[in-house]
Amino acid sequence: MAADWNSVIAANAAEWNIPAAAVTELSALFEAAQTALAAAQNETTRTPVATAQCRTAFEALTEKMRDIKRRYILEPPLTDAGLISLGLKLRDKTPSPSGAPTAQVTIETFLVGRHELGISIIYSTGNPNDPANKSYRVWLKKTSPGEAAPASPNELTESFSTKRKKDVIEFNYEDSGKTVHMAVQIENDGKKGPWGPLVSALIP
Repeated sequence: MAADWNSVIAANAAEWNIPAAAVTELSALFEAAQTALAAAQNETTRTPVATAQCRTAFEALTEKMRDIKRRYILEPPLTDAGLISLGLKLRDKTPSPSGAPTAQVTIETFLVGRHELGISIIYSTGNPNDPANKSYRVWLKKTSPGEAAPASPNELTESFSTKRKKDVIEFNYEDSGKTVHMAVQIENDGKKGPWGPLVSALIP
């Protein structure tokens, strides 16, 4: 989507009254994100630092896209054709449910690379297409050999949020050989669904 925005906005900036400075900044952030992505995906240059820089670059790009959308695209709104050209959905006046998620999910792990562990979010109960399933809060705790494993998800100490049903967790070099214990809760604007079961995997 970012590539489409970069080209479509550059081509329509004058018609849509988007300032040249905003177009230039979007283009610069897009190029920076592309460069950071290439470094993060390259076998030679891929490191936890490169991955963190890639995430930071894409967060900055996403924030600029949201700013342009809020300031120049939705107020006043573009035509339906303009919105579609940016990959945006047409306005739906039907309010989305804002209740607490009720589905329960578990995790399946798969190997990705050194110090990397892939995770797949699997629905155990509930409807995967329920609009209340906004994001997944993955909780985890690493334990060394011989260290007691957590007895419940409430003992997990770190977390991150993702909207992807498949994601990758990157660990530090010194974490190799430890066991990571994980559990997931679905979230919706601060409301949390039930805990999924504890899942453990060896960190490669």
